[in-house]
Amino acid sequence: MLASELTTEHVGDETALPSLLDRVDAQVGRFLADGAYDGSGVSDCLAGAFGSEVDVVVPPPKNAVSGDNCQRNQHIEHIAKHGRMAWQAATGYNQRSRIEAQIGRWKAVIGDRLHARNLENQITETNIGASALNRMSAFGRAKYERVS
Repeated sequence: MLASELTTEHVGDETALPSLLDRVDAQVGRFLADGAYDGSGVSDCLAGAFGSEVDVVVPPPKNAVSGDNCQRNQHIEHIAKHGRMAWQAATGYNQRSRIEAQIGRWKAVIGDRLHARNLENQITETNIGASALNRMSAFGRAKYERVS
């Protein structure tokens, strides 16, 4: 995890993104996210932070229409022509499962809820959890091999 932010329920994903990106000290070539990040604000924010060449892979909603964003329009067209599963394979969106697996590790190792009662302490708790999970992940991950 390069950055994390804990917010109240009144702050949306797209609103929290700029401060998260400020903490990323690396060049980003691809941004994978769920449908909550579908919007021109996200694309503009990513382009401002990492340049216009960043590959934004966010699934558009089923009723999405083409707009000003060329990359998003390509996603919409690909889904319309080949289907959502083919789009996921073509764009590498399936790699998002690795992110979901890391969240599963968090819940298994750190826990599925916070123990601190106020927001400041909860933020500290999540930062400690992210640091611990990063250290554990640095040791390596299981490799699987098909045997038959």
